[in-house]
Amino acid sequence: MNVPNLLTMLRILAIPLLVVVLLTQFEGKELVAVIIFLLAALTDTLDGLLARKRKQVTILGQILDPIADKLLIASAFICLVELGAVSAWMVVIILGREIAVTGFRAIASSKGIHIASSRLGKFKMISEAVTICLLILGEEYLGRFNFISQIGLWVVIAIATISAAEYYIRFGPRVMSKHS
Repeated sequence: MNVPNLLTMLRILAIPLLVVVLLTQFEGKELVAVIIFLLAALTDTLDGLLARKRKQVTILGQILDPIADKLLIASAFICLVELGAVSAWMVVIILGREIAVTGFRAIASSKGIHIASSRLGKFKMISEAVTICLLILGEEYLGRFNFISQIGLWVVIAIATISAAEYYIRFGPRVMSKHS
């Protein structure tokens, strides 16, 4: 297994640890959870950069990387719903977008159309990561500035919706018209 794929696997393996830390009560859990989450999110940037730089892009990596991203984001948001930091309906919209876009990409792929991540899609991931960190820190660490995490949630929902629409507008006609 090459280093980029190992980093992706480490991101997946960090998820249960993140969940346990988030859902267990102990002093400083928020900081520990943010560190775990940020390190896991950092592997997302590193694995892609290393794979391209070292020419180690593999089918395994292309399949596992987006799955690892979605598992990390979904796990964090679901824990935050459990903790009362996020409304479930907001997480349903965010995760619903992920499932819809992943399904759309799978259909496109089955027809020989590759849909790369757009800049807006990458910005969505960054805004999700920042917002999740703010939500984890919560009032305990943000105090009166905790409202920023709620603004972040609305930004994530807006970007998620707009980026999904962008994929469908840009690629929908090609995907729906191509016969296979």
